[in-house]
Amino acid sequence: MSVRLTRRACFLGDLPPGSCGRVLEIVARDFWRRRFMDLGFTPGTLVEVVRRSPTGDPVAYRLRGVTIALRRETAALIRVEAWGEGVVP
Repeated sequence: MSVRLTRRACFLGDLPPGSCGRVLEIVARDFWRRRFMDLGFTPGTLVEVVRRSPTGDPVAYRLRGVTIALRRETAALIRVEAWGEGVVP
């Protein structure tokens, strides 16, 4: 039995907890672009949405073995290809 994965392009801040995405591009420029690259958000990197805070912001993401918290407005600067059945339609 095979599991069908749902894939679509969206922004990192749109993914629900428990889902994953692969970084497609960083739409930010200058400071934020460099900052994301330094944190490991490079094209092709898998990112898992670990959890949201009780107020909904920030959100914890796991990539490359570390957990990083980003505000939703900041995560909206990273475009990803969503993977998994938990993806918001």
